[in-house]
Amino acid sequence: MKPEQNSEAIPHADPIAIFESWFAEAQKSEPNDPNAMALATATPDGLPSVRMVLLKGHGPDGFVFYTNFHSRKGGELAANGHVALLFHWKSLRRQIRIEGPITEVSAEEADAYFASRHPESRLGSAASDQSRPLPDRQVYLDRVAALRAEYPDGNVPRPAHWSGYRVTPAAIEFWQDRDYRLHERRRFVVDGAGGWTSSLLYP
Repeated sequence: MKPEQNSEAIPHADPIAIFESWFAEAQKSEPNDPNAMALATATPDGLPSVRMVLLKGHGPDGFVFYTNFHSRKGGELAANGHVALLFHWKSLRRQIRIEGPITEVSAEEADAYFASRHPESRLGSAASDQSRPLPDRQVYLDRVAALRAEYPDGNVPRPAHWSGYRVTPAAIEFWQDRDYRLHERRRFVVDGAGGWTSSLLYP
């Protein structure tokens, strides 16, 4: 529900709890992929790139996504381990921005998530040289078919170069749309003592 224009929609509180509340609402209201988020990375020289990925785990320890480490973003993540995430839920007229360093998830976590995926998705990931030039789409489809023949049950092993990262938030900013562009923004920053400081920002 849209907040009253003069009420405060984003209080100083635990930002992880606020995220959980907003995310739960998005799961009910967004027509497609409420867990979709933009992931911004940069090269060591500061050249940026951004793409959409899916949030696959979240909690007080951070926000998890998975990727091919040999992809363009994988190379940038290896070279510069600081990222930014953006959730935009148009149905709720809300945004959340998250900034922080990454750490690789454990092999056990990656194995468990890979095994939970649809067999065709596992085959597609294992067959892909993500971000590399592809001479013809049929080449990729033939690779998928070859793996399907080798693993008819779809239980292809997780490739060693396919795993996940956890973003540990150093800052989280919440944005709520308001009428006449009188929006509300609050930014939380870790305080170094296990807690958070926050402040409202001009929209």
